Amino acid sequence: MGDTTADRDEEFREFVTARWPRLLRTAYLLCGEQHTAEDLVQSALVRVYVAWRRVRAADEPDAYVRRVLVNEHARRHRRKLKELLTLSQDHTDGRQTPDRDRISLADDREMLRHALAGLPPRQRQAVVLRYWEDLSESQVAVAMGCSVGTVKSQAAKGLAKLRAALAREDVTAGHGEVR
Repeated sequence: MGDTTADRDEEFREFVTARWPRLLRTAYLLCGEQHTAEDLVQSALVRVYVAWRRVRAADEPDAYVRRVLVNEHARRHRRKLKELLTLSQDHTDGRQTPDRDRISLADDREMLRHALAGLPPRQRQAVVLRYWEDLSESQVAVAMGCSVGTVKSQAAKGLAKLRAALAREDVTAGHGEVR
């Protein structure tokens, strides 16, 4: 009988179930907001589902899906002149807790998230894919649809801006030292 629609649907469902957390995390880092990230992943997966035969036949289906995700993000960004990034400030409610290390980690994550949100989209894509997703420069180049040299320059510029932004955050937060 071969390949039935039910078999393809089940295979796609298993693929999505196994990769959903990582795709959502990547999308969140690209766009900076949970609900927008969920929408982005769902839109990308709709495109992947339509091309599922081609995707599953690819040498690296994960790379294919990641490329669709990055392209979908770029497509959305082109539609709007300015990307809306909602940064919640709800984590500071003034309560003191004895576990200062956990609070410091949460503050550090919030500072990093805020700094990432300030990067231009191409730099953010390069930094997220290269250093958060731990992809090689050539894998990032494929996902972004550009050359390895572009990945290197965008990642370097993005890291420099992140360092500068985090240094400013440390000084304004009263930490006194640049990490």
